[in-house]
Amino acid sequence: MTTATANAIVSRHQSAPLSTTFAETFEIRPLDAPLGAEVIGLDLSQSLSNADFARIHRAHLDYHVVVFRDQQITPAQQIAFSRRFGPLQIHVLHQFQLPGHPEVLVVSNVVENGKPIGLGDAGHFWHSDLSYKEKPSLGSLLHARELPAKGGDTLFANMHLAWDTLPPALQNAVDGLRAEHTYLARYAELQQRSPWRPNLTPEQIAQVKPVLQPVVRTHPETGRKAIFVSEHFTTRIVGLPEDESRDLLDQLFAHSTRPAHIYRHQWQAHDLVFWDNRSLLHLAAGCPPGLRRVMYRTTIEGDVPR
Repeated sequence: MTTATANAIVSRHQSAPLSTTFAETFEIRPLDAPLGAEVIGLDLSQSLSNADFARIHRAHLDYHVVVFRDQQITPAQQIAFSRRFGPLQIHVLHQFQLPGHPEVLVVSNVVENGKPIGLGDAGHFWHSDLSYKEKPSLGSLLHARELPAKGGDTLFANMHLAWDTLPPALQNAVDGLRAEHTYLARYAELQQRSPWRPNLTPEQIAQVKPVLQPVVRTHPETGRKAIFVSEHFTTRIVGLPEDESRDLLDQLFAHSTRPAHIYRHQWQAHDLVFWDNRSLLHLAAGCPPGLRRVMYRTTIEGDVPR
């Protein structure tokens, strides 16, 4: 079946599943890394059958990062695809919502008319998105709209692998403990570094009250354990003296981001990257000053960590 024919069928039958032939035309190719797979030959601007969606869902669980290549989609199409995985979360920095699409956070270093159009220092520290919420993110989808000529990579660290390779004594020491996460943990520090962090209103601060999360969480769909603390949002382990809490957190941070656990994503035009915040930490590597980078992010609500 040609692409034109397939597109015509989809346009006539938007609610109908695509044919088996069309559903099998895309490939899921594991990356040569501790996590990740790329999807080749799938157009997310078209209707996605239940069978295709099930393949993508399974790949997301198996590989933790799924890279959809060459996705020339609209914000509305990104939102619609994201919603198939669950309700979407609205970021507390409403200043950087995409106009007309509050579900989309603009991640960008571009400044227009003296004002940033997006959150330019997003991902400056290792973190899991929205771990500071009672229901942290299931996953995030980041779509490349404008890429710099160099730089702008994103690093992902496999927290299942980090847990599996953690020394048994340290596993025993932290399993069952809880830690405090707060959005404000390093906010003032980030404000001093860049122009992208506005002062928060009382209403915004009320949206990001500190929460307690397990230091080690169990993935709700696979049952696998993962380390669930980060240098960005985790401030202390509850019930421990400050020096002991800091020592354990520093050990976990260092172990979690060992090179053996990391995949470095080098963005290509129109990549859509979908990662599992229950399984991973991620970090933005940054790009040279003066090079424009514009990305659109949607974030799916998850469950209360256990």
